[in-house]
Amino acid sequence: MRCAVIVFPGTSGDIDCYHVLKEILGQPTEYVFHKDKFSPEDFDLIVIPGGSAHGDYLRPGAIAKHSEVMRSILKAADAGKLILGIGNGFQILLESGLLPGAVIRNNDLKFHCKDIFLKVEHNNTPFTKLYKKAEVIKMPIAHGVGNYFADSNTLATLKDRGNIIFTYCNADGKVTEDANPNGSVENIAGIINEKGNIMGLMPHPERCCEKILGNTDGIRLFESILQHIEGGIK
Repeated sequence: MRCAVIVFPGTSGDIDCYHVLKEILGQPTEYVFHKDKFSPEDFDLIVIPGGSAHGDYLRPGAIAKHSEVMRSILKAADAGKLILGIGNGFQILLESGLLPGAVIRNNDLKFHCKDIFLKVEHNNTPFTKLYKKAEVIKMPIAHGVGNYFADSNTLATLKDRGNIIFTYCNADGKVTEDANPNGSVENIAGIINEKGNIMGLMPHPERCCEKILGNTDGIRLFESILQHIEGGIK
């Protein structure tokens, strides 16, 4: 599995993502900088990590979407390559139109950095095959602009097509208002596009992939991708 980790000025999750893909999973992995170009056939997986691309000036992802590398990412998306946006990467995917909706300031206007619980709403995607449907997992979040919003028509489409992949929940798997760390509509933490090759989420799976970190719930997301690509799973 050939992997690209995209790096913008202000990206901070690139090293963690590279470590998971290269050192833990042992896959060929390259850093690709925001001014670089690549062809769709160059990579099987493209990861846009978290951080604050271009300092999050204007709003998160607003400047990054105009970068040269995004032209290559758009071509890769059209070619069906797998694209994963984490945190700020999710924001960039939303700003670029590769995923529907938007993120706004957390409803309490505070930055939240903590572990949260997620419910796996669907496991029939390349990113979640190794999870169980309705499984409760734990991942860290670190954002001040993570409040996912979509209009009623977009939200209805996401629901009807099963494109809501992760929701914030409590330890018992109940999707409640108290379990929602940022005010996201319907407790949405992660979504996928209609084609099924582009996923974005605010939590950080790359930060919970090793026992030394106290949690390995994130590694199965990357292992799911590897199994999908190397096994030819459709």
